[in-house]
Amino acid sequence: MVTRSLVPARDIERQIFLIRGHKVMLDADLARIYGVSTKRLNQQVHRNKKRFPDDFMFQLSRKEAESLRLQSATLEKAGRGKHRKYLPLAFTEYGAVMLASVLHTPVAVEASVQIARAFVRLREMVAAHRELARKLEQLERKIENHDSDIHNLFEAIRKLMEPPEKPRLTMGFRP
Repeated sequence: MVTRSLVPARDIERQIFLIRGHKVMLDADLARIYGVSTKRLNQQVHRNKKRFPDDFMFQLSRKEAESLRLQSATLEKAGRGKHRKYLPLAFTEYGAVMLASVLHTPVAVEASVQIARAFVRLREMVAAHRELARKLEQLERKIENHDSDIHNLFEAIRKLMEPPEKPRLTMGFRP
């Protein structure tokens, strides 16, 4: 059975940010994916506080929220009809998936699967980049030694090409 994606994985990946050394998604983005309002999502989180320890979720500081807003225009500045009373919540992969268990909507389960896949894909991409960087470093180390080896090889070839200093004695039988 092929399941239809509610939100394309590429769109989800663009909503994953690195904050405080954690890959996270913001409450407003998750609410949109899960098909609920940000207010309802945050209410459910606060009602189920024990399900969201610090490694699942944290609240952004004012400075983090402002920096994120300036970098990516993710968080809209409060204006007429666009007021956020509280600072945004940031959910790690575990917290984003845990939301499905507290949001009782038909969309929640399928969306949590898509979110988990997006985090896994991001993790795989990071691992692939680390492996590529490691191989490149090994290649650089090998090449560093090759420069001096090639130089020595050319010197040896030049010496072989020079005529001998003393005439060589002929070897073999004389008639």
